[in-house]
Amino acid sequence: MSVDVQTLAAEVRGPVLLPGSREYDEERSGFQTDLRHRPAAVVGATRPEDVRAAVRFAAERRLPVAVQSTGHGIVTALDGEGVLISTRRMKAVAVDAAAGTVTAQAGVVWGEVIERAAPHGLAPVNGSAPHVGVVGYLLGGGIGLLGRLTGYASDHVRAVDIVTADGALRHVTAGSDPDLFWALRGGGGNFGAVTAVETALVPVTRLYGGALHFAADHPLDLLDAYRAWTLTLPEELTSSICLMTCPPWPSVPEPLHGRYAAHVRIAFTGSAEEGERLVAPLRALGPRLSDTVREMPYTQAGTIYQDPRVPHAYFGGNVLLRELDPAALRTVVDVAGPDAAVPCILEIRHLGGAFARRPPDAGAVGGREAAYLLRVMTGGTAAPSTVARPVHQRVYDALKPWTVGRSLNSLYNDGAPVSQEQVRELFAAEDYGRLRRVKTLHDPHNLFRFTHNITPLHGE
Repeated sequence: MSVDVQTLAAEVRGPVLLPGSREYDEERSGFQTDLRHRPAAVVGATRPEDVRAAVRFAAERRLPVAVQSTGHGIVTALDGEGVLISTRRMKAVAVDAAAGTVTAQAGVVWGEVIERAAPHGLAPVNGSAPHVGVVGYLLGGGIGLLGRLTGYASDHVRAVDIVTADGALRHVTAGSDPDLFWALRGGGGNFGAVTAVETALVPVTRLYGGALHFAADHPLDLLDAYRAWTLTLPEELTSSICLMTCPPWPSVPEPLHGRYAAHVRIAFTGSAEEGERLVAPLRALGPRLSDTVREMPYTQAGTIYQDPRVPHAYFGGNVLLRELDPAALRTVVDVAGPDAAVPCILEIRHLGGAFARRPPDAGAVGGREAAYLLRVMTGGTAAPSTVARPVHQRVYDALKPWTVGRSLNSLYNDGAPVSQEQVRELFAAEDYGRLRRVKTLHDPHNLFRFTHNITPLHGE
């Protein structure tokens, strides 16, 4: 498909890039390296007006639009058609300490917000990886580092600046457009191209947190112990456990390279003394290959999970669970543990607490009653997705009796088509209907469909 690049370039300040150039390939590349957009043109937006121009150009020609900042969670790749809007150059951050809020443009990552908020004694409701983009995380709900205390990150959003399919730049709040504001907080990127968000900060300056690594020669015993431990915890402590064969990455301690290990992550806002007491049952499980749990400033919170910073190939999914059944965990380990047919990463995140409480002005996030999130992932270079996907599905099938939904932000696609049935699983039934009505109003031609796509009402 050819694009009238001169017309488009005349409307935007940033670059307009076409296939065949090194700059085009760099601009379309994201963190998820095995699933990349191949659009007819890329617009490197530098300001909201660039985003407006790109959306207007596409809408007038009925071209689809995809939006990318860091590219951590591409769902469906735009291939050979349409316009990709790259927002990574939009980096303005403004903290309002008196109001306890931050406004971040669409290219900002959480680490930048953490650094800007810290001098004011404040912190954002961010996730485990400081290099993840602010906007995509908030649109998908956001399971935060302190989520059992703070709830879903999207419920802290105060305003969204978005260019809808008609080319209008809207400042959306609970007062200006309650339905669109609700949909944007958990409904994903279905409703337009976000240029900035305003979200609340929390008065957190330090943590007792870090990671414990254990050799996972008996992974089921460790999962059973973790499950029992989580039943004793206050909401001020949010944690997770991950089982995997550790890669030789710089973020992974060298003694773990090549070993199948358990990685327990802890973030606690109480005192170090109370934290020591709460973590003691875990330390008693046996020798630790690594123990970084300590008192730390919040600016070091990104060290807890040690998420990889180097772009790589991966795909996987998740289920939200009302409980962890010990018998089901045995099946999970048998299917996706150290002896799995393909290498798998198993992760369980402890939810409940504030996650389970729906505030009066809550957004569209589904599955709030879940007590745990279980993720299964495979590196794209470790096994073809056609081989690994059935292994993942066997895990989900084993957990079906306890499943209450799926988390949008933890679905990493391999390029396979995403069905409407899969999208419905992300939301409560009545919320899905409401989301479709909002979609029909603001994007009736489904220009923004390269996401967990909610189709307009006339789209089926």
